[in-house]
Amino acid sequence: MITGLHHAQVTIPKGAEEEGKNFYCGILGLTEKEKPESLKGRGGFWLEVGDQEVHIGTEDGFDRLTTKAHLAYQVEDISYWRSVLKQNGIQMIKGVPIPGYERFEFRDPFGNRVEMIQELPQRI
Repeated sequence: MITGLHHAQVTIPKGAEEEGKNFYCGILGLTEKEKPESLKGRGGFWLEVGDQEVHIGTEDGFDRLTTKAHLAYQVEDISYWRSVLKQNGIQMIKGVPIPGYERFEFRDPFGNRVEMIQELPQRI
C-alpha cells in the first residue's frame, strides 16, 4: 500500500547549486533542508515545501525545455506569485484551465517547468 509522497525531485546542471538556491530559496522562499551526510557529496540540495520535500539533484546532458514533467506548488495568493515572478524577470506561461483552480506555469532558470496553482472558492 502506498501511504503518501515522500519527496519529488527535479534536476539542475552540475555546479549550478548556488544559482538554484538563489531561485528556489531566494525568489520562491523555500527553506533548504540539510541533506544526510552520506548524500552531501552528490551535489544538489533539498527543500522543505510544507510537510513535503523537493530534492534538487544535478545532472548534465538533459534538455529540460523538452519535457512537460513539472512540480505544481499550491499557493494561497496566486496574484502575489505572479507579481514576484514578474519582478524577477520570469516569463509566465498560461496553463490549460482546470475547473475550480487558477493556475499558471513558468520555467525555472534551468528550464524546469513549474506550476503555481490556487484552488478557487466553491460557488454555492
